[in-house]
Amino acid sequence: MEIFRPSQPPVDRPSVAARPPTAVTPRRSRPPGRSPWAVPVAVVLVLAGVFATGAGLGRSVGPFDWAPAGGDRPARSETVGLSASRPVRLSVPAIKIAAPVAPVGQARDGSIAVPPLERHNETGWYDRGPTPGEPGPAVIVGHVDTKSGPSVFYDLGKLHPGDLIEVARADRSVVVFKVDTVEHFPKDQLPAERIYGHDGPPGLRLITCGGQFIGGRTGYADNVIAFATLQSSRKP
Repeated sequence: MEIFRPSQPPVDRPSVAARPPTAVTPRRSRPPGRSPWAVPVAVVLVLAGVFATGAGLGRSVGPFDWAPAGGDRPARSETVGLSASRPVRLSVPAIKIAAPVAPVGQARDGSIAVPPLERHNETGWYDRGPTPGEPGPAVIVGHVDTKSGPSVFYDLGKLHPGDLIEVARADRSVVVFKVDTVEHFPKDQLPAERIYGHDGPPGLRLITCGGQFIGGRTGYADNVIAFATLQSSRKP
């Protein structure tokens, strides 16, 4: 079977999707056992490409909250998952991230789009997969830096197992994930099945660039991925 491998744009010209919808489009029910990621196969195959060109755009130049209103109900354990609701805000207290989340889709070359450079401190939720809190792993991407300095996921690699990630959703619920592992992968060895290859319990993947900066079309040599599992949810 021929594998789609698009050519990559220059490192300073990230792939950008058309403006995403403002609400989650209801997804059709899928056959039992079929992954929600089964359709956009090109996305699985070229994930490395988007982060080579879109999420790490310049050499790092050195190290450089939202809270729910009072009266929240106690958080409850989530093992099955919630209904769909798009993410609007990401909070990672351990590395001081408090950033908006916007939907991103597929770029013209079939890769996952990323927020444009003028919004490099914004994160992007891949809107062809689960929303955070639904069964299966949701994916949120972000730039590590630009040519002018650090961006939203610059410190992603400093997360540790047990750190918490909060995602506010459009339905006013907040889903809380606990980091399981933070790992580096060469861009040609990304574990697609671990990132988004099955339904499973609600999970979250935060992804950016990392490792050595080698420039050219590759940018950074690696991807940094934080794997997290849903712990609880709450509503005002």
